[in-house]
Amino acid sequence: MSKKNKEKVAVVEEEQDKKEISSESKNDTNEVKDPVETLKQEVETEKDRYLRLFAEFENYKKRTGRERLELFKTASQDVMVSLLPVLDDFERALKEIEKSEDENLYKGVLLINNKLKDILTNKGLEVVETKAGDTFDGEIHEAVTQIPAPSDELKGKIVDVIEKGYKLGERIIRYPKVVTGK
Repeated sequence: MSKKNKEKVAVVEEEQDKKEISSESKNDTNEVKDPVETLKQEVETEKDRYLRLFAEFENYKKRTGRERLELFKTASQDVMVSLLPVLDDFERALKEIEKSEDENLYKGVLLINNKLKDILTNKGLEVVETKAGDTFDGEIHEAVTQIPAPSDELKGKIVDVIEKGYKLGERIIRYPKVVTGK
């Protein structure tokens, strides 16, 4: 190789060395930035996880609070269901005593019946309002039998209510038993 070529090669090598040094210094600054950026990303990730966990915990607290309230509302459901036949018996007794001539007996049984109803109402028991002529709804009513409708207006509707229905809060604890017209 000639002297000029050697000089050109040396200049080119020097330029390449300068480029390598400058790229190494850039890499050094990138290496300094990379841990900072990495830590920032990790912090953001952890912050996101924390917020999600916190929101999940808040939802858990709300859900358990609602479940607890629902439990308190329906805790007496078994007792209420057990007392419903007694309430039905009182109503049947009142109908029969009303036919008799004994006014004092009727008033006494009526007072006891009203007291029982008041106590159960205060505990959250409500009557499911159902009467003859209402439209039959399978989600609210329990059809016992179907009879030919006495009139065209009662087809597909309730002809008679055999047993009252009751609900405790928003939950139906006994569906009204009805006769429907076909």
